Amino acid sequence: MNRDYLRLAGVYRRALLEDVIPFWMKHSPDRELGGYFTCLARDGAVYDTDKFVWLQARQVWTFSMLCNRVERRSDWLELARHGANFLARHGRDADGNWHFSLARDGRPLTQPHSLFSDCFAAMAFAQFSLAAGDEPAEGIADRTYRNILARWDNPKGRFAKAVPGARPMISLAMPMILANLTLEMGGLIDPETRERTLDRCVHEVFARFLDERTQVLHEHVAPDGGKLDCFEGRLLNPGHGIEAMWFLLDVAEARHDPALAERSVELALRILERGWDGEHGGIFYFQDAHGHPPQQLEWDQKLWWVHLETLVALLKAFRLTGRADCWTWFERVHEYTWAHFPDPAFGEWFGYLNRRGEVLLPLKGGKWKGCFHVPRGLYLCFRELEKLQSTVATTP
Repeated sequence: MNRDYLRLAGVYRRALLEDVIPFWMKHSPDRELGGYFTCLARDGAVYDTDKFVWLQARQVWTFSMLCNRVERRSDWLELARHGANFLARHGRDADGNWHFSLARDGRPLTQPHSLFSDCFAAMAFAQFSLAAGDEPAEGIADRTYRNILARWDNPKGRFAKAVPGARPMISLAMPMILANLTLEMGGLIDPETRERTLDRCVHEVFARFLDERTQVLHEHVAPDGGKLDCFEGRLLNPGHGIEAMWFLLDVAEARHDPALAERSVELALRILERGWDGEHGGIFYFQDAHGHPPQQLEWDQKLWWVHLETLVALLKAFRLTGRADCWTWFERVHEYTWAHFPDPAFGEWFGYLNRRGEVLLPLKGGKWKGCFHVPRGLYLCFRELEKLQSTVATTP
C-alpha cells in the first residue's frame, strides 16, 4: 500500500456514507415505538426488539456527530432526534441513573447497574444538543456527566456483585472512557473540571493499570494499582488497551503534550505486537498476562471493534509522531480488516470471526454491536488520512 492518503481516505469515506450509514438508516429505526432496533441479522432483518441503552445512545451520538462534523443533513438530525426523544422518555430512573436494557416500548428490563449506559448517554446528549441547538439535551448531558463523576469510585453502587472487602478491584474501562467522554463534552463542562478529570484519567491508566516491567495494560487491578493473580487480574484485552491509547493521544494533542503522545504510541505498539495472531493474522480478543488459558472461551475470536479502534490508533499515532512502524502496522491491520469484516452482499460489517478469520456470527447488530464502532472508526480514519494529506500538501 503506498501512501496515497487522499485515495485511501476516499475508501473509508465511501464505506461510511454509501454503505454503513444507509444500512442503519434503512433497518434500524423503530418508527412505531421510537428508538432503534439494534439486533439485526445479516440482511438487516430484526431478530430481537429489546433496546440496550448504551447502543441507543451510541446511535444518537453517531447521527449527531455526522451532522456536526460531516454535513448538516436533515435526515441525520431527525434520526438523532428520534433516538434522543426515546431515551429522554424512557432511559433513566427517578434518580437520573440510566438503565442498561429496555423492552421495545421503553419499559426498563434491568436496573441501572452499568455506569457505561450513563457515559454513552452523556456523549449522546452532548453531541445532540450541539447538532439540534437543544437546551434540554444539554441539561441532560451535564447532569449525567456530573453523576458519572460522583459514581466514579463506586460505579456499580448497590448493584455490585462482589462481597464488600473481598478482593476489591477497579477497571481500566472507567479512566479510558472518561478521558474520551470528557473531551466529547467540550464546552459543556468548566475548564477546571475538564483538566482535573483528564489528569486523573491519564494518571490512573499509567500508574495503576500499566505493568511497567512487562508493558501490558491490565483490565483490572487492586485500587492501589497492585496486580492480582486471578482470572480478572491477569486479563488483557488488546482492543481496549489500544483504544485507550488513542483516547490519550487525543488528550496529548489537546494539551500539546508530545511526551504523553510518545508514551501512548509506544504502549499501543507493545500491546499490538503481543496481541497479534502470528499464525492466522488479526488481533486476539483476550489474553492472560501470565500466558495461562484465559477464562473467556471467546479469547481467540477476531472482533470488528478491536480492529477498527486499532486502525484509528495507528493513524493518529503516525500523524502525531511520524513513526514509520505505526504506518507499517496500519498497512497490516488495514489489509486484514478489509479482507475479513465488510459484507459485500448485504452491506455493513460482520462483527465476529473465528481465529481463522471465518465469519462466526453473521449478525450486523445485537446486544453489543450497534451503530457505533464501524461508523466512528471509518469516520476517524478518513479524517486522519485527510489531515495527513493536508500535511503533505503544505510541506515545502
